[in-house]
This record gives sequence, C-alpha cells and structure tokens, in this order.
Amino acid sequence: MYKISSIPGMYSRKLITADQAAALVKKNFRIHYGTGLGVPQDIDAALGKRAKKLKGVEVLSNITIPRAPFQIYQGSDSVDQVRFSSAHFSGADRKINKDGRCWYIPMLFNELPYYWDLNEKGIDIIFISVGPMDKYGNFNLGPQVADEWRAIEVAKKVVVEVNQNMPRAFGEKAFLNIADVDYIVESSNPTLAEIPGKEADEDDQKIAEFVVDRIKSGSTLQLGIGGLPAAIGKMLADSNVKDLSGHTEMLVDSYVDLYNAGKITGHKKNHPGKIVYGFAGGTKKLYDFIDDNPICYTMPVEYVNNVQTVADIPQFVSINSCIQLDLFGQIASESAGPRQISGTGGQLDFVHGAFLSEGGQSFICLHSTRMNKDGSLSSLINPTLPEGTIVTTPRSATNFVITEYGAANLKGRTTWERAEMLINIAHPDFREDLIKVAEKLGIWTQTSKCTW
Repeated sequence: MYKISSIPGMYSRKLITADQAAALVKKNFRIHYGTGLGVPQDIDAALGKRAKKLKGVEVLSNITIPRAPFQIYQGSDSVDQVRFSSAHFSGADRKINKDGRCWYIPMLFNELPYYWDLNEKGIDIIFISVGPMDKYGNFNLGPQVADEWRAIEVAKKVVVEVNQNMPRAFGEKAFLNIADVDYIVESSNPTLAEIPGKEADEDDQKIAEFVVDRIKSGSTLQLGIGGLPAAIGKMLADSNVKDLSGHTEMLVDSYVDLYNAGKITGHKKNHPGKIVYGFAGGTKKLYDFIDDNPICYTMPVEYVNNVQTVADIPQFVSINSCIQLDLFGQIASESAGPRQISGTGGQLDFVHGAFLSEGGQSFICLHSTRMNKDGSLSSLINPTLPEGTIVTTPRSATNFVITEYGAANLKGRTTWERAEMLINIAHPDFREDLIKVAEKLGIWTQTSKCTW
C-alpha cells in the first residue's frame, strides 16, 4: 500500500514522453492497442516515426473506432517490420488486410478476455488511452472495459496515455490504479474518434416497423450501429412502448435518444436503473451522455455477452444485422466469400441468450438486395452461401429474420418451411429463381405442404 501523499511523486517518476514509450518496443514484441476509444493516439504516432526500424512486432487490436489505419502501419512498409491481428475488423483493418498484413482472430466476444492468456507469446506491452487520474491514483478506462482488464493483467508492461477528453465512465473494473501502471504519457488530448450517424433509408424504415411491432413494454434492448438501429430507436421513441432497459455489447447514440424520450427506465432484473454495456462508439452526443453518468455502466464483456447473463433477463430483445443468408437460415455477418469484412462480435452470444430469455426475441435484419456497381440488384437471400463464406450464426440458432418485405421466425421450422418463409421475404424479382434452385436442392416442393 502507499500513502495518498506519495501519489504525485509516483506519477512524476512514471511520466515519460510518447517517443520514450515507443522506444520500449523491441524486436518480436507483441503489443496490445486497447479496445474501442482506448487506442493510444500519440504513442501510435511516435511508433509510426520509428516503424521502419522495428522487427517482428505484432499489434493486437479490437474494435478500432478510428477509421484511418494506425500510424505504426503507415510508417512501416513490410510485414517483417510490423504485422497486425484484429479481433474485430473495422474499415482500417480491412485496408491493412488488403495489404496482406492484418489477420482476423476468430472469436466469440464473451470469450475474448480468456484468449489473451492462451497464446504462449503473451503480451509484452499494452498501450491504452485513459482518462485523467483522480486524487486517489485511479485512471478511468473510459467507456470500454470490454476485454481490456484481462489484457492489462496479462501484459508484462502497462503504459497509459492520458487524454483529458476521455469520458469518465462508471462501471465494474472501470478504473486502473497507478500502482498497476508502469509508465504514463500525457497526450496532446486529441478529440475522440466518432462514428457518424447514418441516415435510415426507406427499407430501414420498413424493417424497423416489423421489429418495433414485436417489441413489448418492459423489454431490455441490445442494439447495434447503423441506420437501422437508429430507425428502430427513433420509432420506439415515438411509440407507445415504455419502461425499456438497455443491456448491450456496444452502446450507441440510439440509447441516448430513447433515454431522452423517457423510454428507458431500467426496471429490469439485472442491474436495475443501469444501461449495461461492454464498450461505446458513436458521436459526441453519446460521449457527453456517458461522462460522469452513473446510469451508464460498463462491464467486462465476459459478463455482458455471457449467454446465461442475457438469458436471465426477461423479455430480452437482440437486434443485429448481417451481410447475407441462405435458405437454410445460415447467417453470414462477417465475410463476403472468404474476405473478412467484420467480426463475429457478440451476435451469436445474443442470439442464443435472447431466445433463452423468458419472452425474449432475437432479430437478424437485412435489406433483401444490394445494388451492384453497374446498377443491377443482387439478392442477399440465396439458396446457399457463396463458396468460402463464414457462417456467423448457424441455422440451428437463427430466430427471426427481417427484411423490408416481412418477418420470418425460423425457430422450430423444417428445412422446407424455412425455405418458403425466407423466399416470401426475399425481393419479388428473385423469388421464382430461388424456388427453382430450392427445388433442385430438395428443400422446397409443393408436395412438402401435403397433409394426411
């Protein structure tokens, strides 16, 4: 233990520059860049300046909110210098992956904290952006506890970059004491990276109607990011549905809108009065809402995304999107063929947990088509998934599928019933072709409807 009076001296002794922090990285080091808003900006810039001198360095990251590739990537020019491993592909990760230098770590998000123990190489240094220290020597991790604490515990050295703009987040394990920190960097206090709101289109509005019609007062919501969740949030805010709660992997702007509309009261079984989340990403509106607000409660992802945790919350509603699916009900949410687009995240966790919840429902939402570069349309409901496509949610777990043409509840349905239901919510221009291929596959025939 130490005396409070000794904290300023400890702080001074551990204080270094971003360049000095970057100099700690040696040959074959494995470094962790934090989660979400926890990515260190100044240290990354300093590493970018000496990137060409590095050898065999691996950068671990998870849900990188800044869209531009890391400075350490931009400053290097070979995988022999620096390579990257991501637990959830963002736009920045996809760019590095296209260069042949970033690989995905397949995972279930609720398990990710345990993975940092499994690799025998361990973690040499974790660099994380944090909020300013309080008088008791505690740095706030900001709105992204998620998997960070396990990475902190595994890392041989812990280096924090203090950003005065980091929202002060309440939650379990939301603080890191100076005694557990090896070095401190005072950053230039860059503004936090934002995920700009996406306007909902006409199809989003139609999908939102099918979802909102099935949400009852007293439900607990898990929402994702994008135009569709925004449309659902706005529609719920204007509806007669009330007494909602929030329990989500990712806290987004829609929760702020729902709270301001008086819809979120938090009268739920687990953590009443709290919006529980693993990490946050959105606009300044969201970050200001989180700052010093005890209603927002960040917790480790092994709890937030745990299937039993979700199952224990009555009337849990999980709303996620996907890239495409097939007539068997297999959901592809992270790849286009073998090309990694996103990550598994907590989709499968919440699909399982919501169905096991008393009165719970899981919704997978998508537009029925996508527009190609030449202006033509392709169906996103296909007889089978394209070769190499990764299945995120297996057909056995899929509950509701929603498109702008309707809702299909696949639970307990036979293969031919599933095929028929999904064809009915596919774009009309593709239904006849889907029927023909489904007949060849033996999963859709008129005789299947016969009763005796």
